[in-house]
Amino acid sequence: MIQRFRQLALSALLLPLALSCHAASAVLPAKVEQALKANKISNNSLSVMTVPLGGQTGGLQFNADVSVNPASTMKLVTTYAALELLGPNHQWKTEFYADGPLKDGVLHGNLYLKGGGDPKLNMEKLWLLLRDLRINGVRQVQGDLVLDRSFFVAPQLPAFNDDGGDANKPFLVKPDSLLVNLKAQRFITRADGGKVHIAMDPPIAAVRIDNQVRVLKAATCPAWPDIRYNAVDQYDGTTLIVSGQLAEGCSAQTYLSLLDHPSYAAGAVRGIWQELGGKILGKDRVGPVPEKARMLVRAFSPDVVEIVRDINKYSNNTMARQLFLSIGAQFRSEADKDDAMAAQRVIRSWLARKGITAPHLVMENGSGLSRAERISAREMALILQAAWRSPYAAEFRSSMPLVAMDGTMRRRLQRTPLVGEAHIKTGTLNNVRAIAGFSRDSNGQDWAVVAILNDPKPWGATSILDQVLLETYSQPKR
Repeated sequence: MIQRFRQLALSALLLPLALSCHAASAVLPAKVEQALKANKISNNSLSVMTVPLGGQTGGLQFNADVSVNPASTMKLVTTYAALELLGPNHQWKTEFYADGPLKDGVLHGNLYLKGGGDPKLNMEKLWLLLRDLRINGVRQVQGDLVLDRSFFVAPQLPAFNDDGGDANKPFLVKPDSLLVNLKAQRFITRADGGKVHIAMDPPIAAVRIDNQVRVLKAATCPAWPDIRYNAVDQYDGTTLIVSGQLAEGCSAQTYLSLLDHPSYAAGAVRGIWQELGGKILGKDRVGPVPEKARMLVRAFSPDVVEIVRDINKYSNNTMARQLFLSIGAQFRSEADKDDAMAAQRVIRSWLARKGITAPHLVMENGSGLSRAERISAREMALILQAAWRSPYAAEFRSSMPLVAMDGTMRRRLQRTPLVGEAHIKTGTLNNVRAIAGFSRDSNGQDWAVVAILNDPKPWGATSILDQVLLETYSQPKR
């Protein structure tokens, strides 16, 4: 009897979508077709699903059941799952341990840094954690700095570089149990007094700078300075060759990811620790925290709600992958060979409990930075409708970029009626342009909107997807 009640309740939950789909149009609006034609893109490249969320009829379903690559709109599946499966107030922890006695400020033993999968262990948080260690009496470490990276059972996935360019781009950084500052370094180059100065933040000893930049005597600073970066790996670290030219009084900056996770984490710890007046006399190595080690200090991450907002507003791939593995780590079973497999299993089971089977859904890393990930527009719309009814609907919706106002949508659809009226996640790969999220129409009614374009030459596709949003907004007056 209880099972029958649950089935009836689930049917009632999905009924509005079924009714909307029954009344939905399967014909693209004329202006969307015109935008496709103007950009020489076939109608078959576009999948669209728009669903009214207030019980009204209407909507659009075009190629809605085609398996497509969603690019970064896949982050919506990962972040919504995290809100419900981990909980909005879930936190990650990072800890320092010791295996020897502390006497007169000297730790006679090794110092262990144990990562807990924190997606947002930035330099400020690491500085506070090390400062706390200093306040608790540690001044000098006689032993080694040992990094415990055992929190995740990480999958072995193929490297992804969409344009085959610089592999040191920060958005390509892979997840790690001990992810420090997204493994990114900022390099600031400035020309002052006839000389070029290059600063590195954080300052990590394993990275050396070969400054080959020339000073120009120019009247104005260019929008895109002629500065080039070339990283060369060597046995004892990495040399960054900086070349090009820079006008006197001008500056340039870039972010690069040059080191592996252990080298970066250890380098950041040693750099901050030295600034705080501390010393670590031993070497750097990776290993587990011994059972009898005692915890010295601990730091907690922001809540999932804040993490989800960072991921969706700015389409942070590394944090999304970190979140995906965190779901797997939380619910890992003996049958799961790694945390990606566990996350896939758990998310499918979670969706099934909502009546969403999603046969086209393929999640490789949960970020959309993948050639393997797939979903259909209908499946994405079903997930968005379920999210609209979630207890955490407000948190999920507000995590997405506001049209023409912030995040990855801040420059789109300006000076249109949609300014501030839609929360839309974007997605971009070389052959993909996508949007998905929630939008109001001219009557103040809410809609789930999904538009995904897969095409070998998707140039100009942004205008097509924006037109889908404009058509969704322009509903007949009621």
